[in-house]
Amino acid sequence: MTDDFIRVTYRIECPGSVEAMAAKIASDQSTGTFTELPGETDAVRKRCAARVESVTALPPVDRPGFPTDTPGPYNRGDAVIAYPLEAIGTDIAALMTVTVGGVYAARGLTGVRVMDFDLPDAWSCHPGPQFGIKGSRRLTGVEEGPIIASIIKPSLGLTPEDTAEVVAELCAAGVDFIKDDEKMMNPGYAPLEARVDAIMPVIDAHAQKTGKRVMYAFGISSADPDQMMRGHDHVVKRGGNAAVININSIGPGGMSFLRKRSQLCLHAHRNGWDILTRHPALGMEFRAYQKLWRLMGVDQFQINGIAAKYWEPDESFVKSFHDVMTPIFSEDDRPLPVVCSGQWGGQAVETYNRTGRTLDLMYLGGGGIHGHPMGAAAGVQAIRQAWEAAAEGLSLQDKARQHPELRASLDKWG
Repeated sequence: MTDDFIRVTYRIECPGSVEAMAAKIASDQSTGTFTELPGETDAVRKRCAARVESVTALPPVDRPGFPTDTPGPYNRGDAVIAYPLEAIGTDIAALMTVTVGGVYAARGLTGVRVMDFDLPDAWSCHPGPQFGIKGSRRLTGVEEGPIIASIIKPSLGLTPEDTAEVVAELCAAGVDFIKDDEKMMNPGYAPLEARVDAIMPVIDAHAQKTGKRVMYAFGISSADPDQMMRGHDHVVKRGGNAAVININSIGPGGMSFLRKRSQLCLHAHRNGWDILTRHPALGMEFRAYQKLWRLMGVDQFQINGIAAKYWEPDESFVKSFHDVMTPIFSEDDRPLPVVCSGQWGGQAVETYNRTGRTLDLMYLGGGGIHGHPMGAAAGVQAIRQAWEAAAEGLSLQDKARQHPELRASLDKWG
């Protein structure tokens, strides 16, 4: 966009007029309040007042929402409200405060959901991914095809030495990428620096032996930016190149602080996003949410997957995949989509077909690798075979006739 407005799309639900509610939100979140103000002049409104640009009606819905004295069904509509750039600027905290934070407090709503942010060109000032898709491929040495990845399992409880043994097994199995579970940060039994010191020699030895340097993402998240940077610096010192970042836990300020100083590829875990989105009438759509974290510098973005082990339906994953692959300002602001959550290879063909037949992704298997009946190496091979089937236009059953590893996966989980 080239004009000087930030446009936010809200899905509004209320007993009364959606148009009137949209006008109330625009007023309350910019220059107005519950009564007329002598200082709210035409000049002030022209400079800073938000305006409703459109309201698209949606079918009414009959469900409980916020407490209300009026029974359903409730009216619904998608309202586009334009906020002057001059009133918000390009700061994410200001954007969230003005366009999101107070909206949910409006009286008379039974539901409101932030569907999208349409940001003007001025917002391209944010750094965006440092590595993204191209950098992730370069760092893993995977020039084409999906980047096959795994997670340390069990997620918690392993000592640094135990973890190093799992890393050695996964490296030998042929993975391209390994990560700490998001719950693994800096526990007393396995401090971050001790894990780095135990794991990086294994990564180095495997690279020396095979020529392949497996990318390992260490969990460095902390609410204390200085502590997070100390962890970052230790990973860099020992030759590491990636980190797992719990973006909701460190917040926009922590992410911005880290991105400005980071030498690591930042793998974003969105745990906590479900709080924002799981209620169908409240919260935020992933399309809006992911834009902000991409602008702040996420390089790789976990987005669940087909037949995920969590609540999210397949259609939501497919939309999320297309959202992160859609440029905001340029192709370079796209992070690598990370397909995860209960993935074992059986979802590869459907994932390929429903995401635009692209191989620009990371396919992350935890239990689907560690829990393979023939061992972790066979788990990795089975996933690679499943993706070969997808690219070749074969069914998994056809591919499995000549590949016992994939056959064993299908027999156990299919």
